[in-house]
Amino acid sequence: MHKTHKTPAGYDAWYASPRGAWIGAREAELLVRLGKIAPGQTLLDAGCGSGWFTRRFAATGCEVSGIDRDPGMIAYAAARGGPARYLAGDMTALPLPDKSFDIVTAVTSLCFVRDERAALGEMIRVARRRVVLGLLHRRSLLYLTKRGRGAYAGAHWHTRAEIIRLVSEFPEIRSYEIETELFWPGGPALGRALEKLPWLPRRFGGFMAVKLEL
Repeated sequence: MHKTHKTPAGYDAWYASPRGAWIGAREAELLVRLGKIAPGQTLLDAGCGSGWFTRRFAATGCEVSGIDRDPGMIAYAAARGGPARYLAGDMTALPLPDKSFDIVTAVTSLCFVRDERAALGEMIRVARRRVVLGLLHRRSLLYLTKRGRGAYAGAHWHTRAEIIRLVSEFPEIRSYEIETELFWPGGPALGRALEKLPWLPRRFGGFMAVKLEL
């Protein structure tokens, strides 16, 4: 479950921990699969932060750019190297032409934007094929244990109903798909064991992935 930190290095350090590495890998795998992220495509990662997910998307072989309003995050992400390109900009007013990327992603960055409708409208404007969102899911154990605490302070936790209402406001969206995962908010050992159980209530995972086809 995507977390915010005061420094870019602190952000990446969490993903280097056993729990963070497990969670980040599961989230990235889900977004890549659901979003059909593959070589030959162009992708914009909106609100990319330190570039942790941007680098995972670039590893698929697609042509990736990351954008964030925090110059410190952009400088840190660019210094990590790799094929991704980075630029500074606000999600609610992307400095980019219409239909300039095949796919636009936003991994929990929408949870921290005051005007989410404006931000989503901008992502739709610059996307040719689809928008892929990673969100914090309110109907989850993670919400019950982490809401309002630490790095989750100030985050908006979405429900499926909220996303469906938001999607209905944009006629450009032809269809949508929603999945959740990471039911257990604790460590990877128990989490892996629980997710093998066939009766696990996967609708209540703490991480919600949303694909919007345009």
